[in-house]
Amino acid sequence: MNSKKIAIVTGAAKGIGKAIVERFVKDKYFVVAVDVDSENGNNLLTEYGKENVFFVKADICSEADVKNLFEKVKTDYQRIDVLVNNAGIIRDNMIWNMPVEDFDLVINVNLKGTWLLCREAAKQMKVQNFGRIVNIASRAWLGNRGQSNYSASKAGVVGMTRVLALELGRYNVCVNAVAPGLIDTPLSQKLEKDVLQKLIDAQPTRTMGKPADVANAVAFLASDATQFITGQTIYVDGGKSIGAGI
Repeated sequence: MNSKKIAIVTGAAKGIGKAIVERFVKDKYFVVAVDVDSENGNNLLTEYGKENVFFVKADICSEADVKNLFEKVKTDYQRIDVLVNNAGIIRDNMIWNMPVEDFDLVINVNLKGTWLLCREAAKQMKVQNFGRIVNIASRAWLGNRGQSNYSASKAGVVGMTRVLALELGRYNVCVNAVAPGLIDTPLSQKLEKDVLQKLIDAQPTRTMGKPADVANAVAFLASDATQFITGQTIYVDGGKSIGAGI
């Protein structure tokens, strides 16, 4: 039995997810890293050590995969202290150009996948009378042109976070969301330079955030110091959520 706290992190192979894994390892958690990207996922074992990280390849949209994941964690570690739902995708387009398949895919991964993991975590955390769930939403839930699917999925995550805080509060389980804004990740670096610069110029700070900025907020909400914070959404967006959009 592992004496460290057990954290499950989805979308863990790179970007924000990897930064969360790194922060949890630093904070002496044992991390079950989940991703469909097995190459980068297995690299986590090399980088952080098998004594700190275990990688599981799983599709969070698959109920069977999610149930198998939680059964394995329960069998191997007997408990789940923290769940971080970070996995997500984007398929941007103006609504008049958006295929229904792109709407369904984004909702399926970002919202249904998060819901499936929350459901299984809730079952275990309710029994053990302790837990922390941190859902990675996005500032985009407030609205972004060209992201009717993504914004809707992340608005759903914020709403679900509030509901779960109500349902699980009496079981000593806190459920919160972190809403990142423009973060320097492999995804944002794929944007054309002029587009990226316009996004940076629209920031009150005139900068992008770093994955570690998001990881720091997640670590705070996962800690024992936050037993009276639940149902909240913390923005890590350089103030963009309080300013006008582009």
